[in-house]
Amino acid sequence: MSAQSQQIKQNFLNHPYTQNAQKFVSQQVNSLDAELNKYPMLRDLETRTRIPKAYGVLALGASSVILIFFNMFGLAQPVSNMIGWALPAYLSIQAIESPGTNDDKQWLTYWVVFGMMNLIESMGVRAILFWIPMYYVFKTLFIIYLMLPATRGAEVLYFNVVRPVFGNVKARATASSTNTNPFTKDASGFSMAGTTAPSSFEHEKTL
Repeated sequence: MSAQSQQIKQNFLNHPYTQNAQKFVSQQVNSLDAELNKYPMLRDLETRTRIPKAYGVLALGASSVILIFFNMFGLAQPVSNMIGWALPAYLSIQAIESPGTNDDKQWLTYWVVFGMMNLIESMGVRAILFWIPMYYVFKTLFIIYLMLPATRGAEVLYFNVVRPVFGNVKARATASSTNTNPFTKDASGFSMAGTTAPSSFEHEKTL
């Protein structure tokens, strides 16, 4: 490397913008490492592999982005589904074992929304892929939105979409069964709506 190239590199590294960018990236990596340090599985994995947790997660995330975005080796669908299943399953177990109930509510609503999304996908995946070529990219971003504690997207979608729809269906089903059911139930048993069933004693008197 020539002296001029070495000088250009040194000037670039010493530039205030470069210094600030390095400082910002370092702070973000340290914050991510502190957050990942809450999970014993990741701490144990770091001890065994001697790879820092933050760098391992970032490398895995970058690899997943490349596989999904370019659909390399046809792995976009399985990688997207793995993101939607693996980490939420682990965090759901943690939520079950924790004494609080707020995280239970978050992951229960996540599985309801995620299950409905996969049900819709299974019924029309070919049509979806035809109209949305980068479907798995959008699906993965949507899954991340659903699971992140900062966004709590699963709860937002559940209370604004899923719950009203199922509430209306349940109300209509209840009203329909009440109006069409010819039987009513009283203390003595079932009888025809609007009529009184004769007792066994009255029936014997008419014979």
